[in-house]
Amino acid sequence: MEETNQITSNSEGEQKNENSATSSRFLHVAWELVKIITIALVIVLPIRYFLFQPFIVKGDSMVPNFHSGDYLIVDEISYRFSEPKRGDVVVLKYPLDNTQRFIKRIIGLPSETVEIKNGNIRIIKDGMEIPLDESHYLFDVKRTDGDVTVTLQTDQYFVMGDNRPFSYDSRRWGVLPKEDIIGRALFRVYPLGAMSYIVTPGY
Repeated sequence: MEETNQITSNSEGEQKNENSATSSRFLHVAWELVKIITIALVIVLPIRYFLFQPFIVKGDSMVPNFHSGDYLIVDEISYRFSEPKRGDVVVLKYPLDNTQRFIKRIIGLPSETVEIKNGNIRIIKDGMEIPLDESHYLFDVKRTDGDVTVTLQTDQYFVMGDNRPFSYDSRRWGVLPKEDIIGRALFRVYPLGAMSYIVTPGY
């Protein structure tokens, strides 16, 4: 009877040791998981919400250069240190409804006058008139519809979609305040065959 009690006691001790080891392993794994999640939050969230963010193109207003379903990475930090440039493709808050997001190309800069007439675009600044040549990125667009003359104030931009006949842009809803620019389209991630850095054209 004493031997039986001794065996039972040893068995209970071994069980306690196993339970303790299992608990220790669980705590170790849980702690490692907490550290990974914490590091991810510290690194990823600032990048996601303050530096870069994804944007999926919807609609055909930027055809032929961007198509519905394209997955882009938007640079949200550059415009804190430099001014938007003519030709930049930007993601913006629609000025008449900030809950909506548009993607357009910057055509007119602050203090310039943008004139659209007879299918052509002219930029007027300091008494100089410059016809806007977009042939290197709008291969099939022969004309830009509209009859517009607008002088931009400080921190105002004139934007249009590349698909001029089908784009709802500054020709219809007016100028874009700088505060409504979310960021510059920096990189196309998808589709994989079209993955590329998005270059601002020269004029």
